[in-house]
Amino acid sequence: MIEILGVSKTYGARGAGGPAALTNLSLTVPDGEFLALIGPSGCGKTTTLGLINRLVDPDAGEVRLEGRDIAGQDAALLRRSIGYVFQEAGLFPHLTVAENIAMTPRLMGWPKAETQARVTELLALVRLDAFAQRMPAQLSGGQRQRVALARALAARPHILLLDEPFGALDPLTRDEVAQDVRDIHRRLKLTTVMVTHDMTEALLLADRIAVMRDGALVQAGTPRELVAHPADGFVSAMLETPRRRAVALANALHA
Repeated sequence: MIEILGVSKTYGARGAGGPAALTNLSLTVPDGEFLALIGPSGCGKTTTLGLINRLVDPDAGEVRLEGRDIAGQDAALLRRSIGYVFQEAGLFPHLTVAENIAMTPRLMGWPKAETQARVTELLALVRLDAFAQRMPAQLSGGQRQRVALARALAARPHILLLDEPFGALDPLTRDEVAQDVRDIHRRLKLTTVMVTHDMTEALLLADRIAVMRDGALVQAGTPRELVAHPADGFVSAMLETPRRRAVALANALHA
């Protein structure tokens, strides 16, 4: 579904010595996979999401969706097939929950009945059936993020991009919403790419994890593969926090 082939990206004028966001990055995301991109700040994770959504154009290499180079495609039309959820929900404060979810289908000219049916379907999917007429200010942080997820899914996208979607939530809400995202992915089988700083989160949610550092791919594999065979000390260090959490939980359960 998604192919990133030898992509390099430097911000600022070419040849001006600006920071290299990506260097010869190659990564494939098969249809229906949930991929987590993880690494320290500035490693190129969000730039990679931007490449897929045509928010960023590569200096070298190409990005293909369903086998087609996106460079020659209309960016606005392309984005209609891609849902995007940011760290902050970014809901329209003057619109109800239902109106926020309906915004994209309405802009795309969907019939009113079809739009309403889709809103009803998505409210049930994110467990907010009773909140259709609430305003964003009347919602908790987790509820707002669920609305943002429903809005991203409203136009039936082929791809879902998640940029630190749980980063602004408290730990308990974060775990709950993260499980919702995983359950929805299992139901819809939607190709999903998520940016995160949290290796525990990546191990629990993703089918496969791509570890990045300094704009390059360090290792990509299933959670089991990364835990069993980390590529280097950098990956091992990233896995240390989940290991400590697992030991702490086991000790607490057997105390």
